[in-house]
Amino acid sequence: MAFSRGKCLLKRRLDERHMTQSELSRRTGYSRQIISHYANDRSMMSPEAMKTISYVLRCSMESLYEWVWSDQ
Repeated sequence: MAFSRGKCLLKRRLDERHMTQSELSRRTGYSRQIISHYANDRSMMSPEAMKTISYVLRCSMESLYEWVWSDQ
């Protein structure tokens, strides 16, 4: 039994902060392309990326993804 990451909520967090992916890219040092990959669920953020992005967005790391409970 454990949680696993579901859908990425980065777009929602960016909207809440009225921030673009380009601005997040500039403020984190991550490429615009990788931010887009995260936001569109094409790549999963590393714990380090989650920490950096959550710091810039002033949100918790956990709020960057939906979390799904699995009994398996």
